[in-house]
Amino acid sequence: MNDYQFKLVKIDGDFVWHDHQDTDEVFIVLEGEMFIDFRDGQVKISQGEMFIVPRGVEHKTFANQECHIMLVEPRGVVNTGETESELTAVNDIWI
Repeated sequence: MNDYQFKLVKIDGDFVWHDHQDTDEVFIVLEGEMFIDFRDGQVKISQGEMFIVPRGVEHKTFANQECHIMLVEPRGVVNTGETESELTAVNDIWI
């Protein structure tokens, strides 16, 4: 929609510290619960809740058990930002 992507993702365990310099990132939890660590704190997002990470803010997501989420972000945003990782996903894959 208008060059935004709605990405359906399953997470379980730890991700990598990263940021997105040019865009905010929207997390909507569809099932389960997830956490987002920041350098100065943490938030918990439960099923049915939404949280926006502002552009340029370093963060790390994790879930203690499998969690289903929807990400809303501009087309082309790489899941690990500028951080190179084995968790970096190929973008624009339709399933």
